[in-house]
Amino acid sequence: MTSALISGANKGLGYEAARRLGELGWTVFLGSRDEGRGRAAAQKLAAQGAHVIMVPLDVTSEESVAGAVRLVREHTDRIDVLINNAGTPGGGVNPADATAKDIHAVYDTNVYGPVRVTHAFLPLLQAAENPRVVMVTGAGGSVAVVTDPRQAVSKMYELAYTSSKAALNMITVRYAQALPAIKFNAVTPGEVANGRFTATDMNIHTGELTVTEGSDPIIELATLASDGPTGIFIDRLGSIPW
Repeated sequence: MTSALISGANKGLGYEAARRLGELGWTVFLGSRDEGRGRAAAQKLAAQGAHVIMVPLDVTSEESVAGAVRLVREHTDRIDVLINNAGTPGGGVNPADATAKDIHAVYDTNVYGPVRVTHAFLPLLQAAENPRVVMVTGAGGSVAVVTDPRQAVSKMYELAYTSSKAALNMITVRYAQALPAIKFNAVTPGEVANGRFTATDMNIHTGELTVTEGSDPIIELATLASDGPTGIFIDRLGSIPW
């Protein structure tokens, strides 16, 4: 049975991805920093027929990540798909006021988090026949998008979130180049060409797209065939410039 671990899966895009992969008959390891919310989400999915296992997972904690690996190993000797979805928007601090401390807090989740989780689960991914890693990033991590005056993010003056996603984009490419046996791809849950994004807690539900629409490219990358691409960046409409 195909298996997937999803971080930040107790709500929003992560939960929707878990629901959709569960419907495909996959075993879903539902990662959640908040154990109570995670268990509630897992119970809801299980009631719908999904094979789901809740995994306490705080991506900012080495101890928590190590514990997640131990728990997953109790159920399987491989992971087919890792979806690094957990993220934080930061406080939207203006560059003139931003401190290294402000930025570090966001990087701990958005940059170091995916690195912690990927590194820890690499042996389980390498044991799979067609391993895939999906990095949930954002259009704000694209220098091409941020420098396009037609895009709203070009006028969103902050340092932490956008630069953290730019770092995650580079990390995705470097993993893809160094580990060709694993597909590493990046996704933004929106429609860059139309300037639309998904309504989630991250943006106080101001987006125009549903979580189902926003999760379309996540599912696309999670279900890639063995001859699928690696090192790409897409939204639900197609490829995105880096």
